[in-house]
Amino acid sequence: MTHVIACIDGTDVSTTVCDYAVWASQRMEAPLEFLHVLDKSEYPTDTNLSGNIGLGSREALLDELAALDEKRGKLALEQGKLMLNAAKKRAIDSAIDNPTTRQRHGSLVETLTEMEESIRLLVLGKHDDHLSEHIGSRLENVVRTMHRPILITATEYKAPQKVMLAFDGSATTRKGVEMVATSPLFRSMPCHLIMVGTDNESNREQLSWARTTLEEAGFETHTAILSGEVEKVLCDYRAANNIDMLIMGAYGHSVIRRFLVGSTTTSVIRNASVPVLLLR
Repeated sequence: MTHVIACIDGTDVSTTVCDYAVWASQRMEAPLEFLHVLDKSEYPTDTNLSGNIGLGSREALLDELAALDEKRGKLALEQGKLMLNAAKKRAIDSAIDNPTTRQRHGSLVETLTEMEESIRLLVLGKHDDHLSEHIGSRLENVVRTMHRPILITATEYKAPQKVMLAFDGSATTRKGVEMVATSPLFRSMPCHLIMVGTDNESNREQLSWARTTLEEAGFETHTAILSGEVEKVLCDYRAANNIDMLIMGAYGHSVIRRFLVGSTTTSVIRNASVPVLLLR
């Protein structure tokens, strides 16, 4: 069985992640699981301090430092359990039946990769500093690695009422149209299909297919082909039409794309004021 997986870390966005995960779980009628990962780089399971300059012969100090690291790790583990229990209670109070929790020690990316087959939707929070400018951002690495839909939350929860899909005719966004058409996540919501590019026959045909697909599934559909810089066009349209969630394709998989900095996906996530659902 596949789950809605919500990653929480005790920061100020964890409550928002919990609320969006509850919303998605209820809409999709999918079980909800909260995940907390203790990063092994911050809380190593084994600590070897013998290489520290000037400490090689100070065994008592080394032992004390190792003991402090161990205690720090145990406290972080206990804090994580408390966060998971709080998230579980919040979900139960919101009428979620039997939400589960999971705690792991290691890399978030590695943990999610191992769990990927059981993930239907992954919910992640975006911190106040958004995404870092470099490719090493943990959030960005998760997005680039996973092959499941990923919902990146806004800073505050608001139940989505209208969605916008950034459509470019690619296989990913065509799949996105089909997903929106069949997913209970968006049922009964107006959907805006936006292409950024040239208003030509090819684009109109692509957009017509997308509109027909959604309308046949019962969606109220709005379409537009707009010119300009992609991020600005999407943001301006979203604001003008009070869109509550943006749906778009994520990064490509090529070696070259993996090393591109400042791609449209990264930029939109960094600056978006509404949740962004990324499709692979």
